[in-house]
This record gives sequence, structure tokens and C-alpha cells, in this order.
Amino acid sequence: MVEDESRNLAEVVRRLEETVSRLETRIAHLEGTAAPPRPLVAEALPPPAEPGPAPRTRDLEAHLGTYWLSRAGIVALILGFSFLIIYHFGDLGVLARVGAGYLLSAGLSALGLWLSRRHELFGRIVFGGGLALAYFVTYALHFVPAVRVIDSEALALVLLALNTVAIVVIAQRMHSETVAGIALFLGLHTGMLSDITLFTLMSTSLLAAGALFFLVKNRWVIVPLSSLVAVYSTHVVWAMRTEAIAPGQPAHERLALSLAFLVLYYVLFSVALLLYPRELSRRAGLAFALLNWVGLLTLGAVEVERWDRPGLFAFFVAVALAQGVGGAAARWRGASSALFQAYLATGVLTLALGVPTEFEDATLVHTWTAVGLATGLAGRALGAGALQAVAVALLYVALGATWLPPSGRALLDVALLVSFTLVERATVVPLDSRLPAPVTGRGRTTLQALCAVGVGLAGVWLLGEVMPEELTTLGWGVAASGLFLLGFTVRERWYRFVGLGVLAFTLGRLMLVDLSGLPPDQRILTFLMLGVMLLAVSYVYTRVRAPRG
Repeated sequence: MVEDESRNLAEVVRRLEETVSRLETRIAHLEGTAAPPRPLVAEALPPPAEPGPAPRTRDLEAHLGTYWLSRAGIVALILGFSFLIIYHFGDLGVLARVGAGYLLSAGLSALGLWLSRRHELFGRIVFGGGLALAYFVTYALHFVPAVRVIDSEALALVLLALNTVAIVVIAQRMHSETVAGIALFLGLHTGMLSDITLFTLMSTSLLAAGALFFLVKNRWVIVPLSSLVAVYSTHVVWAMRTEAIAPGQPAHERLALSLAFLVLYYVLFSVALLLYPRELSRRAGLAFALLNWVGLLTLGAVEVERWDRPGLFAFFVAVALAQGVGGAAARWRGASSALFQAYLATGVLTLALGVPTEFEDATLVHTWTAVGLATGLAGRALGAGALQAVAVALLYVALGATWLPPSGRALLDVALLVSFTLVERATVVPLDSRLPAPVTGRGRTTLQALCAVGVGLAGVWLLGEVMPEELTTLGWGVAASGLFLLGFTVRERWYRFVGLGVLAFTLGRLMLVDLSGLPPDQRILTFLMLGVMLLAVSYVYTRVRAPRG
């Protein structure tokens, strides 16, 4: 009986060991390791493995020679072929122009395929150049006067669309980001070799849409990023030529056409970015969002400034709202917090940049202050630390702008003092207990310190406005006392630190300026009042901070 029980117990232990071993093997597999299952019975540990060879550092010379020279070479080659088509194909017959152009592109593509058998990356670069050359030949058949064969703009656009689809299909079947990048990048830039018109902008939109297919389908980053830069660069070149598009038309029609293309670019890249934002790295998402915002804002502002100056503020407001919608879409699509905050922060910055186009003097300062305060509180409510950082920056801009109005500065200083205090409190006091603090650690400490300094400056400037000039030092002392009182009331040491700093400047001015520069009565008043305030502050420190003895 005892032997049967021992055998049963041994069998149970064996099964437990096998189960644990399988679980450990499964865990190791899920973690990406190849660790063998360990038995429960202790065994002698194997000797440590020999360290493998150190990872080989990148050879800079080889990288420059293989990676960059190949790309620079194909760019130069395609540009050379493009200039050849522009300047010399006009001497050929109609069929010869078409045949010679496509024959060059087919030959270059075939050479790339042959080279890729031995050197895949190099061959694909050459093959992508062949696809780009075919696109430029199609583009030139309508747009380049010396080579023009197709008079119908609609037919030319259809052929360009088919050419773009062919590039996308071929690159996708090869699953080659190199082919897609080279073909689309060169296609975008060869279109800038001649005059840029409405047709050019349409063709760049087609290529941009092709590049964004790869962003949505494969989450490739380099191809769409280079396309984003290229389409906005094309628009820059067009914007510098006032007669390049719609010549002779009214200014509002030119402006509407220009803004229509900018909005098209912005929407295309925004939709592609926000369709599957979680599959992109944070750096790539931020690069897309920021470059897209910069392109729309700068180019659009330049165009509106040139053709419709009174509508500039409305344009800034529209872009700010668009960024807000982008932030809401990013939150809805589950994008990273960094991308969500980037959209909101750039929207606030856009609105702040547009304020000087509509307001001035005291109204300008009040508006910046209101926007900064609202942004700081919204940052706390949304858990967006970037908004609070932008809010503090805007309040400092408003603080510096208080010197612009000729009068009424005291009220501006009061508003800023209150705003800095509320934003600082919003970094530590939760408006909703269910939300985490938007800024933690060193970031929150920095914001608190900056807000406290802002409160100190606003307080000093406020008392400088309301106190007589000969009692400036006394006003500084009152400001320092107010900072100490605020710091003890809200239990925040940064206000007290700033108060100590203001007090140090006050004592310096007292000894270096007031000791010999003030009349006797004012000197007496200043020293008496300042002495009382210093003793009062010291007494509070003694009651609150000093150890009990």
C-alpha cells in the first residue's frame, strides 16, 4: 500500500514538473528567447557562454559610397534625361518623341532589374529611376511646349493618374520602399524643372496620393515624408511667380485656387496619418503632423497676406480649428498622447500667431492673456502637458507686451498675475480626480517655477505702475511680501523662492540707490515700512518653517 502511494505521488510530481516545464517553454517562446525548459531538480549550472564578437560599427566610407552616391547618381541621371527631353526632343517627330522617351525609361528600368539580380538595392534604385523617367515623359507630352503631343489637359491627367497607379502597383508587388521612394520623389521634382501651373499642381497631388497609399498600406514613412516636402516645395515655387497660374484672373480667384490646393494637401496627409495612427512611431507621427501644419500655415498666410490682407485673421482661426479637429480625430483613433497634444498645441499657437493681425495695444495683451489662461486650464482638464507649456509661454509673451499700451498697464498686470497663479495651481490641483496630472516630475516643477517667476514679475510691474516713482523700492518690498503670503497660503515654495529673489533686489536697491538718493522723509518711510515687512515675513517663517524648540 505504501509503495502504491509512493508511486502515485511520484507520478503526480512528474506530471507537475512536465506542466511547469511546458509553461516555462511557452513563456520563453512568447518573450522571444530560446531558453530550454529547466527541470525542477537542481542541476549543475553550465559554464557561461563565450561572449560573441562585438557588433561591427558602420563603415562611414562604405555607407556614403553605396547608399548616398547611388541616390545622388540616379537623381543627376534622371535630371539630365529630363533636360535632354525638354531641350532636344522638340526636333524629333511626334512618334519619335514618344518612342524615344519611353524607350529611355524602359531601358533604364531593364538595366535596374538586371542589376538587382546581383546587387538588389542598387538595382532597385536604378529601376525606380526608370519609373520616374516614364512619369516625366508622360508629363512632358502635354506640359513641355517643345515636346507637346497631347493637347487635352483631361487626357493628360488621366495618363498621369494611370502612370502613378502603375508606379504604386509595381512598387507594392515588389514590396520595395526604395523603388517607391525613388520613383515618386523624382517624379515630384522633375515636374519643377519647367513652369509650374495648375496642371503641375494637379500632377503633384496625384503623386502625393500615391505616396500616401504606402503610408496607409505599409506604414512606410520616408516616401510620404519626402512627398509632403516636395508638394509644399512645388507650391512655394508657384507662389513666387504671380503670373504662373490663372493669369489675368481677379485676386480672389487666384487666392481661392491656391488655398484649395493647400487644403487638399493638408487633408490628404492628415487623413493618411490619422487613419491608423497607432501603427506609426511617435517620431514619424509628430514629423508628419508638424510639417503638414507648417506647410499649410506658412504658405497660406503668405498667400492671404498678398491677396486678401483683411482675411488673414480668419485664415489663422480656420487653421487653428482644423488643428483642433485633427486633435479630436487623433484622440478618437487612439493615437499616441504626443500626437494628440501636438495637434492641440499647434492649434493654440496658430490662434496666438493670428491675434496680432486683428488686435493691438491693450486688447492684444488681454487676448493673449485670455488664450493663455484658457489653454492652461484646458491642458489640465485634458491631461495635456504640452498645452500647459504653451500656456505659460503665451502668458510670458503677454507679459512682455504689457509695455506696448501707453496706459492701463496696471489692469493688464493684475490679469497676468491671476492667470499665472491659476495656471500654476492647475499643474498640481486636479480639476477632475479621475484624470492623472498632465505634467509630472521635473516638467511640473519647471512649469511651477516659471509660473511663480511670472507672478513675481507681474506683481513688481503692477506695484511699479501704482506706486509713486520715489517709492519704487517700497513697492518691490510689498511685492515680495505678497509673494511670501501667497507661497504660505497655497503651500508652494516656488513663490517664496521668487519672493526671496525680489527681496534681494529690493535690499540692493535700498542700499545702492535709496540710501543716498531719496529725500529724508521718503528715506525714513521706506526704511521703516521695509523693516516692518521684513520682520513680519521673518516671524511667519519662524512660526511655520522653523523647528519647534
